[in-house]
Amino acid sequence: MNYRMIVLDLDGTLTNRNKVITPKTKEALFELKRQGGIIVLASGRPTYGVMPLAKELELHESGGYILSFNGGRIIDCRTGETVFARELPMSSNSRIIRMAEDHGVNILTYEDDLIITPNAVDEYVEKESAINKLEVKEIQDMEAYVQFPVVKFMMLEEGDYLAMVEPKVKAALGRDYSVYRSEPYFLEILPKGVDKAASLERLLSKLGMSKEEMIACGDGYNDLSMIQYAGLGVAMENAVLPVKKAADYVTLSNNDDGIAHVIEKFMLS
Repeated sequence: MNYRMIVLDLDGTLTNRNKVITPKTKEALFELKRQGGIIVLASGRPTYGVMPLAKELELHESGGYILSFNGGRIIDCRTGETVFARELPMSSNSRIIRMAEDHGVNILTYEDDLIITPNAVDEYVEKESAINKLEVKEIQDMEAYVQFPVVKFMMLEEGDYLAMVEPKVKAALGRDYSVYRSEPYFLEILPKGVDKAASLERLLSKLGMSKEEMIACGDGYNDLSMIQYAGLGVAMENAVLPVKKAADYVTLSNNDDGIAHVIEKFMLS
C-alpha cells in the first residue's frame, strides 16, 4: 500500500521520555518530507503547545498540519490557516466549572497562549504547563471570567478519584459532549464529534485523500479512534493495552525510535 500521510501523537509517541524528538526519528521524518510525504501532528495539547515541535520539523516551510485539542482545531502549518475549528457552547462554561467544584477537582482551560485555572499550584496544572511550555494565570472566579468560547476544559485530579468522577460528568453532560481521560489525571471535555479520527476525516476530505493512504501512530486512549480509523493503525510498544489490541501493527517504543521504524518499514522507497 502506498501510504502518503503519517499522523503522529506527540507525548509517548513522537517524543521520547524527555519530551524530545530523537535525531534518528527526525531524520526519518525529513526524508519522508523529501519523498513527498505529509506529516500531521495530532495531540490533545493546545495549538500553542504543538507549535514548537512543528517548527522543529520545519512544517511551516515544507508544509504539514497541526491537529490540536484532540481534533478541536486543524491548522495548515505553511499558511497558518485554520482548516477546522469547533468550540464548546458558551452556555456550558459555567455548568462545567461548577461541576468541577461540586466534585472537588481542579479545572483548567486556555486563553490565547495561557493556561487559566483557579488553582495554579496544582501539580497537574504544572504538568500541563511544562508539557506545553505555557504560562499559567490564576483566576479567582473562573465562572465569571470564562465568558468566551473555549475548545476544551480539563478536570484534574489523581487517577483513581478521577476514574469515579468521569462517569458522573459523562452522565451529567449527556450526548452532546466528548468526555474522556487522555492521562489518568486529565479528564478532557470537548464538543461531541471532536476526536482525532473525526477531524482527520475532515482533513483527508479537504486534501482529496482516502484513509487507506494514512498511517496513524499513538500510545494513549485519545489515540484509539484514529488508530481504528487509519489505513494502518500503529501502537507504540509503550501504548496502553486497548490501543495495542486495536492496532494493525505494534512498533518499537517512543524511547527506541518507534516512529523512525514505521517510516522506514512502510513509507520510504
